[in-house]
Amino acid sequence: MAVFMLTFETITPESAEHGEAADSGVLYEAMSLREAVEMMASADYIEANEWPVQCPHWVTGYTTHENYRTGERQNLTLCFPKHLTASTRRRIVRLLGGNC
Repeated sequence: MAVFMLTFETITPESAEHGEAADSGVLYEAMSLREAVEMMASADYIEANEWPVQCPHWVTGYTTHENYRTGERQNLTLCFPKHLTASTRRRIVRLLGGNC
């Protein structure tokens, strides 16, 4: 079973003014692909770390959570295990709804 790492960044209106995240870190160090897909399902859009997508190292889901009261938004990044092949990485990007 492949083990994936999921990181997050939280952006507030104040932190966006400075071009930075208010908070960031590792959400889960070891999770299954199924769990990661479920957590990233609400993303507004998905983007791999490279274009054209050939052998991505990670994929980011933008605005996976949004607090309309405070204007806070959270992005999630799924980091791929090193042993995955390039074709498997591209399939995961497509599974999450990203373009290849």
